[in-house]
Formats: sequence, C-alpha cells, structure tokens
Amino acid sequence: MGRVMECEPLFYWSGEQLSWPSYDAPLTWEGSLTDAQQKASNNLVQAIQEKEREHLIWAVCGAGKTEMLFKGIEYGLKVGKRICIATPRADVVRELKPRIQDAFQEVPIEALYGGSDDRVGESQVILATTHQLLRFYQTFDLMIIDEVDAFPYHHDPTLPFAVNRAKKSTCTTIYLTATPRQNLLLKMAFKQLPHTFVPVRYHGHPLPVPELKMSYSLHKDLKQKKFPKHITNWITNRPKPNRQLLLFVPTILLAEQVVKNLQDITNGRLGVIDSVHADDPDRIEKVDLFRIRKIQVLVTTTILERGVTFPSVDVVVLDAGHSVFDEAALVQIAGRAGRNKKDPTGEVLFIHDGKTNAMVRAIQSIKQMNKRGGFSL
Repeated sequence: MGRVMECEPLFYWSGEQLSWPSYDAPLTWEGSLTDAQQKASNNLVQAIQEKEREHLIWAVCGAGKTEMLFKGIEYGLKVGKRICIATPRADVVRELKPRIQDAFQEVPIEALYGGSDDRVGESQVILATTHQLLRFYQTFDLMIIDEVDAFPYHHDPTLPFAVNRAKKSTCTTIYLTATPRQNLLLKMAFKQLPHTFVPVRYHGHPLPVPELKMSYSLHKDLKQKKFPKHITNWITNRPKPNRQLLLFVPTILLAEQVVKNLQDITNGRLGVIDSVHADDPDRIEKVDLFRIRKIQVLVTTTILERGVTFPSVDVVVLDAGHSVFDEAALVQIAGRAGRNKKDPTGEVLFIHDGKTNAMVRAIQSIKQMNKRGGFSL
C-alpha cells in the first residue's frame, strides 16, 4: 500500500452510494459440481438471498471450494451487488485471479496485493489480501473470506477490523476454510454460525494420511548441515518417482541449506532442486516453474502450505515438530498431495525427533475427515 504518514490526510467517499450493473448471465464456466459441492453452492446462494450475516463453508483440502463459489458470485452479479473475495495470503490471490476471471470472462475483476499490477480498486468484483481492505469503507454487499484461519488473519486484529470496515451494514459474509480455528468451531457448536460441511474431495478419493518418520539425530544432523541419510533414501526410492517433491522446512536458512544438501547428495538424480520463501524476489517465477515441472524438488517454508494446487506431488515436512507447524498448518500441508483426479493419492511424510500434539491431532483430524466422507479408517 506504500508508506502512510500520520501527517498525511486520508479520505473516504461520503456521497451517494454507487450503483453497479446487473448481469443477465455472467458465469461462463461450464463445469459441473459433485453432489457435496452442489449442496454447498446451493446453501451459499440461499445465504445471500436471505441476507444471512454469516455462513461458513467447511470443506476439506482439495474439495473444490473455488468452484462452489461460482453460483453465489453469479447471483450477486445478477442483482447488482459489489463483491469482494479476500484472503490473508498474496499467493492465494494470485492463484485465484485467473480462475475467477476465466469463470466470469465478461466481468471486470481486479486483484489487489502488494506488487500487483492492479492499483485502482474500482471493479465490481475485487480480489484482495485482507491487508488491502483498509482501502475500502462500507463498500461491499458480499464479502467472501477464503482461508479465514490462515496467518496472519487470526493473529492480527487489524485485519478483521479492515474486513468489517469494508462491509456494508447489510453485507453477507461467507467464510471458507478446511481447518476452522477454535473461535469458529465454538460458534458452530453453539449454533451461532450457519455452516455447510464438505467432507470429501471433488474426485471422490480420501485425503492422504501422513506417515510419521522418526529421525533420532535430526537436530544434530541439521546443526552440522547434514541431511538425514535415511530420509534421502526414502526420497530417492519413492514408489512413484515421477511425482514432484514439495519439501517443507520451518526456516528460510534451513531451506537454502537443504537445497545444497540434496544437490550434493543426489548429484542431479532428482532433477532441478530449488527453494522458495517469503523474502525470495523470484518466488512467483519459481512456483510457476514448479507448476510446469521445470523444477522437480521445491523446498519451501510455510508460504505454500495452502492456496496452491500442483497436479502430482509427494510432500515431506522436515522437522515437523517445530513450533511453526501447528495442527492447521500440518493438515493444510498434507492437503497439497493427491489433489488431481489423475493422481488422487500421494505420499505425505512428517519427519521428527519426537511426536508433538500438533502432529497427532493433524493425523486424527485427517482420519476423522475421511471417516465423515464415508471412507473406512
């Protein structure tokens, strides 16, 4: 947003509310929904029609949450509503922009995040990070918050403030998440938050259940800038070596170290290996290269824990007991695997030197989701 100083004036519009055009048939997407997706889509449209204040869609990773939104957005555009799809992560905004624009090809859509080409914010449909909503005041008739549980939204009270400030008094707010935090779970339990639960992925296969792998000398090896040998053996002898590998680490320093370790150990056998993190100036290009398989192994921090889809990957979490990997993060990370109907399974490995509550709860949560989706444990 650029620098704002205390001595600079800020302005907001206090004149008549703008009216927005109504579209007869704005949805150009021609795909179909599963029964579970259709139920969520219908409930979303009903929530907007009946002017519910809030509605939560709780859908497992890979359930196809974006597609569930299309009919709700279409209804909003048909009745001339102004719509915002907000998320805490810029990576998610970049991922959503082409998908939403392709589904509504005749509707002007802007994406606002740090470094975006769009700057004005005057379109009827806005995609934005929650930080960018500080630009708006009583603007939106429909507010959709994707990945509502993601950092930093649930840590920084400024962001919910910005969201609430950007909504009109009659606004309907739709929350989307695969891992609702305790505050939302309590509201659902006390019937204070209408919600729809989608327990199965769009392709009908269960969520991959992570495997715990003990590495007794893990921290010793990492301090000596070594990569655990038995983990290298697992990586190089995977059942499906054609899958790309997404390897999560807790720190930027470790990401760069692991790349060098793997390059030295495998001597090019794994293909191109690279790392990406929040401070990486080439992060967008690297993620795109990984998506088109120009990079075979991508070592990443938690910036890629959610909101990104890759066709066929195995997932490893190195030092899964680190404090940055809470239950929600581990569930989301595991959800990167098996997202494509052509390869609906995937290996997920949590490497640790001692189980944590977060690891145990994440695996229990995934198994419970599969059970609710009709899969035997």
